[in-house]
Parts: sequence; structure tokens; C-alpha cells
Amino acid sequence: MSRTLRREPQPVGPRPPSSRAVTRWLLTHPDALVGSDRIQLQAVLAYSSGLDVLTKHARAFAHMATDLHGDQLPARIESARASTDLPSLSRFAHHLERDVEAVVAGLSRPWNSGVVEGHVNRIKMLKRQMFDRAGFEFLRKRVLLAK
Repeated sequence: MSRTLRREPQPVGPRPPSSRAVTRWLLTHPDALVGSDRIQLQAVLAYSSGLDVLTKHARAFAHMATDLHGDQLPARIESARASTDLPSLSRFAHHLERDVEAVVAGLSRPWNSGVVEGHVNRIKMLKRQMFDRAGFEFLRKRVLLAK
């Protein structure tokens, strides 16, 4: 009595894109996308209307941040709050409203504290490496001599 338990193999469709790839496509400027990536992104956005709405909001926010148009933030917040099908976007808008003046200033001014934050991050890393190994004088010397 010979019975086969295997069925005929089913055809395998194309692999869906990873979440990392879709995130990269969404956060890349549309003009900078390669043709195949653009086609795949259009397919993903056609499949999910919520993702399409989120993409439009993210791109509008990115445009506002890169071109320093902080004055558009209140309108963007209202637009995000109006999209009731995306509760996380509405929460994000709510948290922006907590300190809207600071966010508008950050999106409007060409200055930032990136260099200072980089130095603080480097010093914290050195401090973690030296934790419980040496005293303050050795840590001070290492911070001053490290590049």
C-alpha cells in the first residue's frame, strides 16, 4: 500500500518587499527612486490606502523640514489630526502641539545643535567605556586627547 502524502507543488509568487525596503522607498524623495523601486512602491501604496495617506503626510513634513517652512506646521498638524484612520499620526500631531513654538522655530531656522550633540554623544561613549576603571583625571585626559 503505497500512498504519497505530497501534493503537487503550488506556484510561488513574487516575494513581498520587506518592511525595511518599503520604509526606504517611502522616505526617499520620489525623484531619487530607481524605476523598479518606484513601480514596487506604487504597487504597495495601491494595496494599502492607509499607507498612501501616511506617505503623503510624511513627504509633506519632509518637504517642510528640508525647505525650512516651519510656518506651514499648524496646517500640517490639522491635516494630520483630520486623518482619523491613522491614530498614530493623530497622536504624533498631538505631541507636536505640546511645544509648537519650539518645533516651528526648529523647522524655520537654519541653525541646529548637531555638532554639540555629536560631542556630547562621544563623551558619553568614552565615559561608558571607562566606567569603574579609572578616576576623573584619567577620564579627563582621555576626553581631551580623543579625536
